Amino acid sequence: MTTITTPSDRTIRTERVFNASRERVWDAHTVPEQLAQWWGRGNKLVIERWEFERGGHWRFVEHSEEDAAGTHGFEGRFREIAPIERLVQTFEWDGMPGHVCVETATFTDLGDGRTKVTVESLFHTDEERDGMLHSGMEHGLNASYAALDTLLAAG
Repeated sequence: MTTITTPSDRTIRTERVFNASRERVWDAHTVPEQLAQWWGRGNKLVIERWEFERGGHWRFVEHSEEDAAGTHGFEGRFREIAPIERLVQTFEWDGMPGHVCVETATFTDLGDGRTKVTVESLFHTDEERDGMLHSGMEHGLNASYAALDTLLAAG
């Protein structure tokens, strides 16, 4: 189960425990072939750009038959990469253009073969944070994490 909280007026924090090693969960977040299998709620995901380095640009387009929009674009730039521990990147959704947040993901080894992923998303304003909260992000995040659970279980 994913826990979503708002620790400040500009922040969304998500936490989820996965039944896989930290290395395996890190790879699922950073290897394009694995990302494409889960990131877009399990829908077809086209990775248009993947420059996995500090300052590098990433862009994904999800193709969904579930909603009227059909496609959803997301992009950002990597700010910090500390392998298997921490990933900091900007995040922008085409549905809210110009509203860029900074996401800090931490990967914590729980010592029992499980890994906790904590993502702090910092927005410029509380209105932007609230806009994301009301965008359907919780449903999309849970659907994506369910697809990630499936990928991790497959080994």
